[in-house]
Amino acid sequence: MSDEAERPKPVEKTNVREVSSDELLRGQTELLIRHGEEIYRLKVTRNQKLILNK
Repeated sequence: MSDEAERPKPVEKTNVREVSSDELLRGQTELLIRHGEEIYRLKVTRNQKLILNK
């Protein structure tokens, strides 16, 4: 894998708040998110990817 492929793309400056996944998950591998009346599950995979399920 080249250095180019490993570097994250820069995020354009906006008024959107950025939160790290580490801050959200606090050492856990799953997080439940309430959005209105719905519950979503945010999971970290074995490959360190994030999956959001309803």
